[in-house]
Amino acid sequence: MPHLHLLIAPQSPNLEIGTNFTATCMIINTDKFTADDLYWNLSQATVSRDQYTKINESALNVTVPIIGEKSEWLFCLCKKVSPYFALNKDKCIHGIYLTKGYRPGKPENLSCQAVQETEYISTTISCKWDPVGHQTTNVPTSYTLTVAVSTTYNVSTQENHAMVHFVSSFPTHMMLEIWVEAHNKLGRIESEHLKEDAGWFVKTNPPSDVKLISEKSFPTSLLINWTHPIPKEYLKLTYQIRFCPNGSQSWTYVPLVDTAMDIQSFRLQNLQPDTVYVTQVCCKNSRNGSGYWSNWSTNATVRTSEDRPGKPDLWRIIAEGDGINERRVQFICKDPVLANGRITGFNIRIQDQKVPSPVNRSESGSFTILQQIHLADKKSVKVYVTADNSVGKSVEALLVIPEKSHELAPVGELKVWPQGGRLWLEWKPPNSTALSEYVVEWVSGDQTDWQRENRNTRRTAIKGNLEKFVCYNVSVYPMYSGRTGKPASTAVFLEQGAPLEAPAVRLNGKPGHDEAELVWKELPQRRRRGFITNYTIFYTKQHSSDTTSYTLKSLTGNTKYDVWIIASTINGSTASFNHSFTTLKYAPGEMEGIVVGVSLGFLFIVVVTMLLCVYKKDAIKVNFWPRIPDPGESTIGNWSPDYPLKAERPKENGLCGVSVLDVDVCDGKCVFEEDKASLPLKKDKYLSEEHSSGIGGSSCMSSPRQSVSDSDEGGDMADTTASTVQYSSVVASNGYKGQTPNSQPQQAIFSRSESTQPLLDSEENPDTLLQDGSRQSHRFPRRPCSTHTAGSDDGTNPGDIMEQQGALESLDFCPLEEDCEQPTADGQSAAPVSNYMLQLGGYRPQ
Repeated sequence: MPHLHLLIAPQSPNLEIGTNFTATCMIINTDKFTADDLYWNLSQATVSRDQYTKINESALNVTVPIIGEKSEWLFCLCKKVSPYFALNKDKCIHGIYLTKGYRPGKPENLSCQAVQETEYISTTISCKWDPVGHQTTNVPTSYTLTVAVSTTYNVSTQENHAMVHFVSSFPTHMMLEIWVEAHNKLGRIESEHLKEDAGWFVKTNPPSDVKLISEKSFPTSLLINWTHPIPKEYLKLTYQIRFCPNGSQSWTYVPLVDTAMDIQSFRLQNLQPDTVYVTQVCCKNSRNGSGYWSNWSTNATVRTSEDRPGKPDLWRIIAEGDGINERRVQFICKDPVLANGRITGFNIRIQDQKVPSPVNRSESGSFTILQQIHLADKKSVKVYVTADNSVGKSVEALLVIPEKSHELAPVGELKVWPQGGRLWLEWKPPNSTALSEYVVEWVSGDQTDWQRENRNTRRTAIKGNLEKFVCYNVSVYPMYSGRTGKPASTAVFLEQGAPLEAPAVRLNGKPGHDEAELVWKELPQRRRRGFITNYTIFYTKQHSSDTTSYTLKSLTGNTKYDVWIIASTINGSTASFNHSFTTLKYAPGEMEGIVVGVSLGFLFIVVVTMLLCVYKKDAIKVNFWPRIPDPGESTIGNWSPDYPLKAERPKENGLCGVSVLDVDVCDGKCVFEEDKASLPLKKDKYLSEEHSSGIGGSSCMSSPRQSVSDSDEGGDMADTTASTVQYSSVVASNGYKGQTPNSQPQQAIFSRSESTQPLLDSEENPDTLLQDGSRQSHRFPRRPCSTHTAGSDDGTNPGDIMEQQGALESLDFCPLEEDCEQPTADGQSAAPVSNYMLQLGGYRPQ
């Protein structure tokens, strides 16, 4: 093309997917640019320069992988290197279309057939094969079928099958060679060649007029006849026969060696009497043992003749008898597995019975009840049964019921489980060589069924019709020549579901304060539809299915509750109706306990109070009835320092308490001055608080002090001082530690006691009191002192307590540890004088 400057080779190639493709771009008709100015685009994407190969200044190669089935464009372009490119842009580009596809695969499994039409073979042969590999829309694969005989026939197709029509007739007894070729734009390939006799490709019609003949004298045999589908002149055939009982899908095939000959009849043997059989026949070319089998003929059906029945299936049902140590045994029987005709009845003979008893066959149910007997636990029995049909009697069936305590060994480790809509059993055999067979029994309510298994069986499935949601008690009995062994049993469901209903719950008795007992009845077996795994009470956890009651605890008193039960199996649950109840306000005995507790508490308080009153009566008396001195016992009215009283013997009442005061004695101080001691006792003088020295007060009367006998109400006493009467008594002692007091005349020192009681007449008249002489007063030598301190706490033991007297109070001074010097008459210091202790004794009235 003289107007183009670029050209790609090769042009529009067909490429195999999975390979690499190399294209060359050549510069023609110009010298304005070179190969260095070229580049490649594939599907609008620039190809990497790593894939370029420069051939020379005017040629550039590119290598690209062929991937994907979609075809695409490959372009060669020139860069914009000069104004010339802008003016000749269309001349500087060129592209090719890459068509992608797969090479054809070798066809496989080539087969050809010539079918029979009427009495001859068709002139058309049909072939088919399996394509191999992939193909794309742009590179499709075509096939050519070739049949070579005296003439070669070719047929092309896009499919995987084709037909070849012969000119006049099928080439019988001639060799045929057949093959197929696959081809497309990327190549071609042939299949394997079939080279066989023409008869090898023939498929005839099935045999016709197939008939079955039953013969009365041969109840276990049938004769079958048929007609050749094609004349022997064309083909020699071999036949195949199969048969089965009517309704069965399990075919039995007659061995080919027995039917390889060119035959038209055959006898079937070892059939079951009185059984309907279905038979079919097919054929094929017998030459070389190859070729195609014809289709199966239409069904030929006939019943075999009757024969004597086989052994009946005898069994028993054992239940507890009416008496003690007695069993009720019911003998039942099924038709023989090989009935060989219609069973009309049975004959049963029990041990020691000479003539058997006939029993008509039951038309309803799966078995016939023969007879029922009562058998002691310590006895065994043998039973014989035969079956009858139109031909004759069967052989006897024997069943031995052993003593209850002499049952033979059972099977071990029985397992039963549902699987695939059937119940499967597995067990271990007993250790006995006398074992002859097993009986598998399943019972549901009053429905009983069983089946027999040979002695080598370890695993089997129940063959009877089982229902869903029904509980079956499955047992395996080992049989020892007719003698039943001890069974191994278990309960099982073919399929479980939710119960049809939940049990009705009710309250057992009356509800308590914090608990209530619920009871319910077990569901009937038919209503359970599975094993009850648990009962769920609506607010509690699940509990065992073995119980039919449950006690609700930790309830609230005087509260209404609604209760219902949920019964569950592994596949669902069902709830019952609600039941309501109200708990008691108080638990049984709770009110009585409260009353008794309160009563006992009150009684305890009363007893403790009485005991305290008994043991603490003195303290109570002092606190509630304080002791008040009796003015009638006072002698203060007759006492004066100048007229000492006559000493009296102490009364029996004695002292009731002692108060201790410390008195410090120092130089230049005195407790009482002589002129004060010599003054007559006057009531008005000592009623005044200012003039009272007061026990514990200063010797110089610097401050008033409360009397020792003052009550605890100190503040009140200060207000009533003007109304109190002072009673005083003085006891003098000798000098400290044998010291001789001063010989100078001394005035007696006295202390007072205060009382709110008025003085008696005898107290106001000291002359009268002096005559009675109720108390003796001792005078002390006068000693200088400074202060009197009440309530000393130095812990020093006081002096001897004065004798109890009838006087109100008595005072005694005794020296303490702290000493001070005592001045003498001449002004010299005498022996030190210690503190004095004042002892106060109280008077207890009679």
